[in-house]
Amino acid sequence: MAARLFTIGYEAATPASLLGALRQAGIATLVDVRALANSRKPGFAKRALGAALEEAGIGYLHVPALGTPAEGRVAARAGRPAEMRRIFAARLAGVEAQAALAALRDRAAAEPVCLLCLEADPAQCHRTLVAEAVGLPFAHLHPAEQPQPLGGLPPR
Repeated sequence: MAARLFTIGYEAATPASLLGALRQAGIATLVDVRALANSRKPGFAKRALGAALEEAGIGYLHVPALGTPAEGRVAARAGRPAEMRRIFAARLAGVEAQAALAALRDRAAAEPVCLLCLEADPAQCHRTLVAEAVGLPFAHLHPAEQPQPLGGLPPR
């Protein structure tokens, strides 16, 4: 089976539209790459999201090792994306993040996997950097839309 890796942001989504996009793409596991799986948006905190995914037959895995460290989130909010990328690159170079990337690569080789974070625009989100670091073809899902190629190699 060809590796399948997707990303999705829930910023402009509802829980129902997120689940619809995941189902349409045939996602087996949603991998939450937020450092802290909390949200002010109803339905997107770890417990509520995990329960909704379980009910839909989709696995949920929170991988905080692939989340943006606090200082990177501060840089991003302050409009310093280059600083955020530098901070996040250092995080990805660490032993824990490298092990998480290897596990994610193996999982994506076995089943369709989708990385989740907040930002609707993948160019503004670290999940694109995570997907690039995995090194497999990937596409970005838009809730209630078709998968669109995002970067890396074209999806298979």
